[in-house]
Amino acid sequence: MLEKIKALSKSYAVDAVANRRHLHTHPELSFQEFNTAQFVANRLKEIGLTPQEGVANTGVVALIEGRNPESRVVALRADMDALPIVEANEVPYKSQNPGVMHACGHDVHTSSLLGTARILHELRGDFEGSIKLIFQPGEEKIPGGASLMIKEGVLQNPSPASILGQHVAPNIPVGKIGFREGMYMASTDELYLTVKGKGGHGAMPDMLIDPILIASHVIVGLQQIISRNRKPAAPSVLSFGKVIANGATNVIPNEVYIEGTFRCMDEEWREEGWKRITKMAQGIAEAMGGSCDVEIRKGYPFLKNHPELTRRSKAAAIDYMGAENVIDLDLWLAGEDFAFYSQVTDACFYRLGTRNEARGIVSGVHTPTFDIDEAALEIGPGLMAWLALEELKIS
Repeated sequence: MLEKIKALSKSYAVDAVANRRHLHTHPELSFQEFNTAQFVANRLKEIGLTPQEGVANTGVVALIEGRNPESRVVALRADMDALPIVEANEVPYKSQNPGVMHACGHDVHTSSLLGTARILHELRGDFEGSIKLIFQPGEEKIPGGASLMIKEGVLQNPSPASILGQHVAPNIPVGKIGFREGMYMASTDELYLTVKGKGGHGAMPDMLIDPILIASHVIVGLQQIISRNRKPAAPSVLSFGKVIANGATNVIPNEVYIEGTFRCMDEEWREEGWKRITKMAQGIAEAMGGSCDVEIRKGYPFLKNHPELTRRSKAAAIDYMGAENVIDLDLWLAGEDFAFYSQVTDACFYRLGTRNEARGIVSGVHTPTFDIDEAALEIGPGLMAWLALEELKIS
């Protein structure tokens, strides 16, 4: 079976690349993946499947039934949305949707799962159980498409015993795969702060309550929460990426708007962190004569890979790829709404190497120059098919 899957994955790689390039050329933002969903549904129909469309509005679900289809079910997930980034790559498949780009590899995830679907549908007479395919919208935007699809019953009728997901890894050479048991990715919360003071002429600071100065102290002061209040062994990040003052060289504004992110891998610390961020930001602002409105938008939970499932998947990947091509991953404090699935059922989220330094394919995700070595699309579809079939064997 393994060699048959490898052969099919190799023979279907041209189609996988073509699908990926189509998706990359026509990216769509979170929860706006209407054409993407239609493309996916059409491809599934061409394979011979009957997709369920419109799950969480733009999600697509399909079921591949083998012999004795109710004996065991395994789910496979790919996300479909793109990012609000202007692509800088000069390639034939460059984004034709201005200001939107597949800069996180979701085009790869979707085309890979389409390839997996084709392989498994062809082999459906050779295995027992069923494979549920989940093409998910809105991974990049709170509340996350995963949470919405779960609410709409994607993990029911039939309910999978486990779920697998893969993500491109531009830091891992193409031809290699990465796994990590247990805690892997962080919870993600969005922070929105509005520091309020009293603006006026920059030459009369004694007549003002300077919100820019207050905001500076707030940003610096909040870092104490990570360095002094968090347990050193508990990974956590507090970063601010957007500050808007809208003053001028001689104009102090009335308000400063700040946006940031808070990430961790401990739910108890997460809630404590929210309280400390709010109390300190408001306290610093009030001590300096101003005020601070704090809004914390709860995002995705931490992602925990089920230990036994991940060990089995890693062992199966070694059989498929060779031990020298399967590596252990470090903790990663990025966020991923696949975490919602991991809170409901046994889950394994692994990484697909896409880097090729010799060809200059080295840019990270969420950058305008992100791209992949498309040789990964000869590996990804077959590997996921193999992992799924190995999971179906578990009694």
